[in-house]
Amino acid sequence: MAHGKLTRREAIKAGLGVLALPTIIPSRALGQNGAPGANDTVNVGIIGLGGRARWLAEYTLRSVPGLRVAAVCDILEPRVDSFVNDLAGDQTWNRYTNFLEMIERENLDGVMVETTTHTRAWVTVLAMQAGMDVYIEKPMCLTIAEGREMVNAARRYGRVTQVGTQQRTIPINNWASDLVKSGTLGKVHAVIAPNFTGPIRWEDKPGQPLPEGASPTFWDEWTNQTVLRPYHPELHYGWAQWWDYDGGGMSFGVTGWGTHAYDQIQRALGTDETGPVEVVLEEPVAVKSIWTDSDDMSLAGPRAKVTMRYADGVELRLHRDRQGNTLHGLGARFLCDAGELEIERNALASDPEDIIASPDNPGPNPMDECYYHVLDWVECIKSRQRCAADIEYGQRATSLCYLVNIARDVGRVGEILRWDPAAERFTNCDEGNAMLSRVPREGYELP
Repeated sequence: MAHGKLTRREAIKAGLGVLALPTIIPSRALGQNGAPGANDTVNVGIIGLGGRARWLAEYTLRSVPGLRVAAVCDILEPRVDSFVNDLAGDQTWNRYTNFLEMIERENLDGVMVETTTHTRAWVTVLAMQAGMDVYIEKPMCLTIAEGREMVNAARRYGRVTQVGTQQRTIPINNWASDLVKSGTLGKVHAVIAPNFTGPIRWEDKPGQPLPEGASPTFWDEWTNQTVLRPYHPELHYGWAQWWDYDGGGMSFGVTGWGTHAYDQIQRALGTDETGPVEVVLEEPVAVKSIWTDSDDMSLAGPRAKVTMRYADGVELRLHRDRQGNTLHGLGARFLCDAGELEIERNALASDPEDIIASPDNPGPNPMDECYYHVLDWVECIKSRQRCAADIEYGQRATSLCYLVNIARDVGRVGEILRWDPAAERFTNCDEGNAMLSRVPREGYELP
């Protein structure tokens, strides 16, 4: 087992070493001829061992046929040890604190990138450059521009990619979205989706001691591409609510549940590789608290209704409050000629009810919510086919999240912001264009 602790510059150097020595890249990662066969085991490593990785390890990965976890990695060593001790059971999971070292030493076919959002692009691109197929947690990136760089890297290196928008592989969700996409319900007039909460900006607080067991370089490495601020537990553990670290990743946040909802909409509308052409902020932005669950969990953040329009005239109205949702907020309601269809995660509702009463309806999925998603990735690693949630689809769904945040931050109520989905730029909003990318810290530039 390896416990590598490298400085940032050493990590970069190690990464370049990985890329310069083809002998350390698994032959199976090099393309069709070296890919695992239909009956072979796909060996993967997990990068980032927080709550999401724990969920996957405990409830999903053991049940997926043909998948073996070979190694795990996190920059905080006590977390690595806790993860393995709690979840490995009778399996052998080699331990690392540097993912480049893990890739170099292990014979991996792919990696699951379960890091914080603000580090995903850097980790993912380096992993793909080193010959890894990747499963990328959502949202896959922090900005629209770096998402495009990730897509370009995947195509450049011929990598099989799956973004963690698992509703794309839940049978009942696909059945329902196919009803919309196929025209069975007639023309789509509008889509009603939740008014998700955005991120808030971190205000620096006096630095606090690093977590127990952290290396001297831990906070520098954790900060990755963004601004190096004093360590504080609220920033470290609450990163998903802060602007420079996520796009609002908490429950009922824009890049939290919103990514799932928007991806479902994109699939149903047949707009997997494009997006809206107009974005309109409907009301002034206000920071509000919202109840997100029945267990009294609340989230505070900027909210304001936003409407997007596609080239064919379909309106996506992000207008629904958490309260009063028919279901739990991970989808949308489609207003069609034949009636209304609400598609949520593993659940449907319709008016009239006979829309979903078809004998073809596969019914709720009895498996864990991510089972089919990880299975699809494993099977595509073997076949070299495009995954159900390919990185291009993830880029488009994630882009909708950031368009919401940008429209709210620009704050031009009632003004049409014109979006070019091919160029991925606004044609009439330089202020919005300035938010499409970020300048990474030295040493964490994307290759």
